[in-house]
Amino acid sequence: MDFLSFSGILLGILAVLGGNLLEGGHLASLVNGPAFVIVLGGTSGAILLQTPIPVFLHALKTTHWVFMPPKIELESQIKKIVSWSALARKEGLLGLEGLLNEEADPFARKGLQLLVDGNEADAIRDSLDVEMQSRLQRDMSCAKLFDGMGGYSPTVGIIGAVMGLIHVMQNLSDPSKLGSGIATAFVATIYGVGLANLLFIPMANKIKAQSHAVAQARELILEGIISIAEGENPKNIEMKLMGFLE
Repeated sequence: MDFLSFSGILLGILAVLGGNLLEGGHLASLVNGPAFVIVLGGTSGAILLQTPIPVFLHALKTTHWVFMPPKIELESQIKKIVSWSALARKEGLLGLEGLLNEEADPFARKGLQLLVDGNEADAIRDSLDVEMQSRLQRDMSCAKLFDGMGGYSPTVGIIGAVMGLIHVMQNLSDPSKLGSGIATAFVATIYGVGLANLLFIPMANKIKAQSHAVAQARELILEGIISIAEGENPKNIEMKLMGFLE
């Protein structure tokens, strides 16, 4: 659970509402159904038009990283790789075959399989590097989705503001309708800019950080697997991989 994400969202909302109250405003003045529909609906429509279906579906699966980031334990992974190395030096690479069914991480399991199959270090690096970069690109697609929403929502907020002003101009003869039109105009702008800067863009940056953290963990596995393939001493492998913790 990432409490910083929850705290950040809560603090951002409280800052806006608290500032509004300190200036003598009322909470009801920031609640406007039409403005919310225009901004959120327009932004969602634009991002759906922009995003291919596979990217959108993967982004939905990755969004939870903002609040529940993937569990990454580099130290335990280093210990595991060192134990693999010791086993390989003792029983040969075929001795790692019994670990394949026990390994939960598909990326690490693929690396072990490549070792057991007797592939050269360069071939293993090429195979794992392609998968690592491909996964990083897919993970970053979710961040790009929220980046896009952060770019569209302020513009859609301006559209809502203009629509509100049009409504005002069409009802100049009826003062009772002027207030709702002006409210929609200004609140739509607040919604657009607020959602972009307090939610969408920060979420995109958080997902980028988590994606790079996951990629770093995979790179650690890659380097460990390559070191085993090259027959390095387990102690040397441990010292090399400890660099990922600095």
